[in-house]
Amino acid sequence: MFLSSRARWSRHAGLRPAPQFARRHHPDFDRMATQGWKALEAEGKLPATAWRKERQWALDMGLPGAESITDRDIPTFARGELPHFAGINTFMKAPYIENVRDVGKYDAAVIGIPFDSGTTYRPGTRFGPQGIRRISALYTPYNYELGVDLREQMTLCDAGDVFTIPANLEKSFDQITRGVAHVFSSGALPIMLGGDHSIGFPCVRGIAQCTDKKIGIIHFDRHIDIQEKDLDERMHTTPWFWATNLPNVPAVNLVQLGIGGWQVPREGVQVARERNTNVLTIADIEKFGIEKSAEIALDLAWKDADAVYISFDVDSIDCGFVPGTGWPEPGGFLPREALK
Repeated sequence: MFLSSRARWSRHAGLRPAPQFARRHHPDFDRMATQGWKALEAEGKLPATAWRKERQWALDMGLPGAESITDRDIPTFARGELPHFAGINTFMKAPYIENVRDVGKYDAAVIGIPFDSGTTYRPGTRFGPQGIRRISALYTPYNYELGVDLREQMTLCDAGDVFTIPANLEKSFDQITRGVAHVFSSGALPIMLGGDHSIGFPCVRGIAQCTDKKIGIIHFDRHIDIQEKDLDERMHTTPWFWATNLPNVPAVNLVQLGIGGWQVPREGVQVARERNTNVLTIADIEKFGIEKSAEIALDLAWKDADAVYISFDVDSIDCGFVPGTGWPEPGGFLPREALK
């Protein structure tokens, strides 16, 4: 092997001075202006009252831990948030409300809707509420970037699942509408976990029948979901046709984000055009940017409306990230974009 004189010389320890690297500093960098620092400051302003209350409740309900346990906040039986791998799988370990007449005591109530009889391709979303609850146990109510702690700033409960009727769309729709209406009329905000997208109609109907106020809709999806029928039924491709037929849910307040690709039935496109809805494709959102697109969607949905219903279909995310969805479609949101 041939070595240059430079290489041979460099092998002798101490014959070359240590390399000097210029240290560069961005003159305009201000760490106090970063989101990271602002999030640090925001956390300091959050209370911890509810967290202390939950830890005491865990001890009262689960018995104090063994004498060998140094952390005396740890109970014998798992109760509350910790540990994340144990406990009963309610949504984010929220209290399970066995008597649904008590949901009005909370600001918001989670409702599981285990239903997939409206799918036209891949079933399985009847297990969606269970899966969402299971993975939700991994997370805490505190979000660093947003600077919020749901446990400290609101009360949340899990009302369990609506009793849906497999293979009967209309009876299941009636059950869903009744369940959502009960929670909404109690004063709690209903948060629905599906379930295929056919449930969008009975969910909106449940809210709309409890008020005469106008309701807008923001719909995240790769599919337009506004045709009248599919396979002769009100399937997962039809919810917004029927929702915008309701007298207080005007179609002009329907905003659909992420629509596109090779599975947008022309029947639905025609209805959207006839009803003068609002559709932004992924290309539109890339052009305007996430923040501007969000502003546009909110402005259109809230125009002359009193409330806005948000519907998020997981297939709005690129199928490379959610391959198990009922109708995978490439070209959707990146997970980071969806979270933002």
